[in-house]
Amino acid sequence: MNILITGGCGFVGTVLTAKLLDDGHRITVVDTQWFGNHLKPHARLTVLKQDTRDVGSIPLAGVDVVIHLANIANDPGVELNPTLSWEVNVLATQQLADRAVRAGVKHFVFASSGSVYGVKDDPQVTEDLELVPISAYNKTKMVAERVLLSYTDAMQVHCIRPATVCGYSPRMRLDVSVNMLTMQALKNGKMTVFGGDQTRPNIHITDMVKVYRHFLANPKLPSGCYNAGFENISILDIAKKVAAKVPAEIVISASNDPRSYRQNSDKLLATGYVQTASVSDAIEDVIQKYKSGELVDNDQCYTVRWMKHLNLQG
Repeated sequence: MNILITGGCGFVGTVLTAKLLDDGHRITVVDTQWFGNHLKPHARLTVLKQDTRDVGSIPLAGVDVVIHLANIANDPGVELNPTLSWEVNVLATQQLADRAVRAGVKHFVFASSGSVYGVKDDPQVTEDLELVPISAYNKTKMVAERVLLSYTDAMQVHCIRPATVCGYSPRMRLDVSVNMLTMQALKNGKMTVFGGDQTRPNIHITDMVKVYRHFLANPKLPSGCYNAGFENISILDIAKKVAAKVPAEIVISASNDPRSYRQNSDKLLATGYVQTASVSDAIEDVIQKYKSGELVDNDQCYTVRWMKHLNLQG
């Protein structure tokens, strides 16, 4: 297939692009490359350094599937520049979907977020629950979902709601809980946990990539939203899992972040998807890559730090 991936140079996108090339697809990546380009050259890969807000320049002729990953990521990143975030996460998404339909694209896969539910006490957070987003980031994802689902009469639309992704990528992120705590343990011999009781769903990057491949292989699955998260673990328990592999002190501090939510991914599992990897595997990945020297802790691994470096704050 001819696949267009926005954000293909990102944390998940870099791993996904490489895997889809292995699968034999022809890939076009559109990415601002604010965080660099770690993709290896390939005969079936075209990488375009451009902003998704310049929608008219995105080549859609002959594209079978759009996988839309490009966004301003996480709550602090969006709060840094809300206007930029609404333009990228919502407006550009709407314009891309509209152009995709006009170009004859039949399948649109969108990276939403499991955080669109907001704070939930429900033990099983399923796709039919009310969305009560509490941050600007959550709101941009919710609105983008609703916009995309309005196009389901013209193309298949699959909105994936990932849990927090963990594990190693050549374009590494160290501002997500599992990766961050593992790096703290490795570098400092101690981890700082804010609060600790908050429960968050997690998904290994190998599974995240596999979920997107699953929808590519099953394009006729009903349009709609699908949770993708398999381990609902408290932040403190994540730290304990890290400490079991890297002896480190756990320091608990007060937190003003109330977000605590779980995910139920039975809808995804009912389509035949099978989980592959775990949080423990992700911790091992980070440890091994750090010890081998492939993983280096620097500002580019932290969304907000690097956005400030690039003067992208509002």
